[in-house]
Amino acid sequence: MIDFSASVAKKEPRENVIMRSEMNHLSRRALVKLAGITVAGCVAGVGNAEGESATAVSLFDGKTLDGWIQIENSATSLGSGGITDPAAFAGKLTNGADAVSVFLRGRLEDSVKADLAAYSASSANARAAISALVKDLNQVISGPPIYDKARFSNVVLRPETEHLLKQNPGGQQLARLNKLLLEDAYPGELAKSSSTGWVVKGGAMASTGTGRGVIYTAKDYSRYRLMFTMRHVSGNPDHQACVLIFCSRPQPGEKPLDALGGIQFQVPNGGHWDYRPGMNNSGGQEFTPVTKAQFDIHAWSRVEILADAAKGTARMAVAQPPGNKAVEVLDFKDAAAGKVGPIAWQMHNAGLFDEYKDVTIELDPKDDDLITVK
Repeated sequence: MIDFSASVAKKEPRENVIMRSEMNHLSRRALVKLAGITVAGCVAGVGNAEGESATAVSLFDGKTLDGWIQIENSATSLGSGGITDPAAFAGKLTNGADAVSVFLRGRLEDSVKADLAAYSASSANARAAISALVKDLNQVISGPPIYDKARFSNVVLRPETEHLLKQNPGGQQLARLNKLLLEDAYPGELAKSSSTGWVVKGGAMASTGTGRGVIYTAKDYSRYRLMFTMRHVSGNPDHQACVLIFCSRPQPGEKPLDALGGIQFQVPNGGHWDYRPGMNNSGGQEFTPVTKAQFDIHAWSRVEILADAAKGTARMAVAQPPGNKAVEVLDFKDAAAGKVGPIAWQMHNAGLFDEYKDVTIELDPKDDDLITVK
């Protein structure tokens, strides 16, 4: 057999051989350097952006909501806004001969039944009448199972309702089933609720505007530096995007506290609220506005929150656009408020569309100061 490569090599000019050898050597060096850069980047992890910690870990992979838990208030309770046709609903509950209306009529306070019988959308007490009705119906929803085969024999059940019914649920899942049953019984009078209010959209955690609720971390945190990029897309009715810290994790089957009973930081401009049981107000001296911010809420902002549950302290800084030097916007200090618990994004009300991405957390940070303001 003839070795053609050897034959060709013997005829190749010496200068060509030298040039080819140098190019091969250069290519190998370039590859080694590139590989080193790639490995270094992988070791640095998600926190290798300028001015951010290299020890931070990601809380959101940009593809799934793994590691997060959703709670939609409207999934297990009824709000006044969930009654889409108050006059028709009041009429059925007052005079309806169907089994479900008869059942509900027997669960209403006499004063509520009297207000419904005289209901008019233009009357002065129309809003109060619906509020009182909602209160009574939520007691029904949170109570024992309302399903009875004869009672719902003429009601067309959605697949979700039928699926949950077969599971014979308890706790909050039972409340969800009761709510679904009422929505199916009054399809023209009650809005359809959803058990999910957040999706992944364009690499971001995006609220869908379905209703008031939260999405919170599956893990609890004590002392940490939280970093994320966010923007408020739109709202009708409008409200600032909200982050909750020092939250109370609901136990299995337990009704969650509203906003998880946490401390609310409104991003990016620094509004705030205290949702702790017995509080539910904008707070007092525990909140300290540092900078009177006027960031564009619709533009992307990079946010840093440094929190310590043991001390009950939290500080927030915002950079807009991301990559700029941040400014400190809001401080919080109340030792009694500090709580080891989940972190949450809050959808304050239906009709809100917010987006969060590039979410990282550094546990027990060595630098006990805001790093994005430096």
